[in-house]
Amino acid sequence: MKHIKLFTHILFSVSVFVLSSCSEVLIGDEGRLDEDIYLNYQTSTALELPFEDEWYVINGGKTHREGAHHFINRGGGERYAIDFLMVLDTVLPDGTVRKINYAVDFKQNENHYCFGKRLNAPGDGKIIAVVNTVDDNQPGTVNRNQPGGNYLTIDHLNGETSILAHLKKGSIIVAIGENVVKGQEVGQAGNSGASDAPHVHYQLQGTAGVLEGLGLPTQFLNYFEGDALVEQGEPVKGQEVRKN
Repeated sequence: MKHIKLFTHILFSVSVFVLSSCSEVLIGDEGRLDEDIYLNYQTSTALELPFEDEWYVINGGKTHREGAHHFINRGGGERYAIDFLMVLDTVLPDGTVRKINYAVDFKQNENHYCFGKRLNAPGDGKIIAVVNTVDDNQPGTVNRNQPGGNYLTIDHLNGETSILAHLKKGSIIVAIGENVVKGQEVGQAGNSGASDAPHVHYQLQGTAGVLEGLGLPTQFLNYFEGDALVEQGEPVKGQEVRKN
């Protein structure tokens, strides 16, 4: 039954973007900046979930258990990154129900429910970085030489930037310098870079020179967590979320 365990093969990147940080200041400040910047930070950009349909949060939250990206490089851009994929409830031969993220054969990207799904700009801004030529990995393998894979960065022009990573090769349809609006299609979910299964990696961080690329907690607006409408919230590991 190994092939139907949901997260057996899902590794995901915990070191995609190592930007300049305030790690020495944070360590020497006895946690005060951690509390002020990280735990109490309120997102300035009006953000919505960057996809259609319902997705599962495989990594997300403010604890080590919830957020696999925590403290890998203290103060780095990935600190509060979120990983999303799509799952279906599947009845196993023994009658139990598990959430499965692929059909039939794990080794084929196309069998993963989120592979090739539309991704959107989570907020208004300008595209400041694009990589679109990295091959997608065969599930179970990773490309550590190009950890972000295919990705794009949106400057929200208010001291915050969004990054969407591990996109499908050739799927990004926006260019550097282009202005985008919230909800605009920008690419497709893939399995490129330091990723061993199709998913989308999202992180919010400060613009270099403002918060030195620090990873920031992300509050999305108007989405459903299960059947409950969330007016403003931070998706946490184990939740199923969709746009309103």
